[in-house]
Amino acid sequence: MNIITIPKQIVAKDDLVIVPRKEYETLLSLKTFKTFTATPKIKRALRRAERNFKLGKTLTLNELKRKLGIAS
Repeated sequence: MNIITIPKQIVAKDDLVIVPRKEYETLLSLKTFKTFTATPKIKRALRRAERNFKLGKTLTLNELKRKLGIAS
């Protein structure tokens, strides 16, 4: 087992988290964000969906599966 000493100055400044390198690299790769620009067609669809939601015209996931004939 490897033993390391962490100086108190490092721990006192912020929280300390230790993760394996592969997991750290995976987390770094998830950090990238892509921008999304909605087209007018998508904006209309979102407005319609919001209106339907406000009017209560929605389905639960189970209702949708039942209507589509998908077994739960």
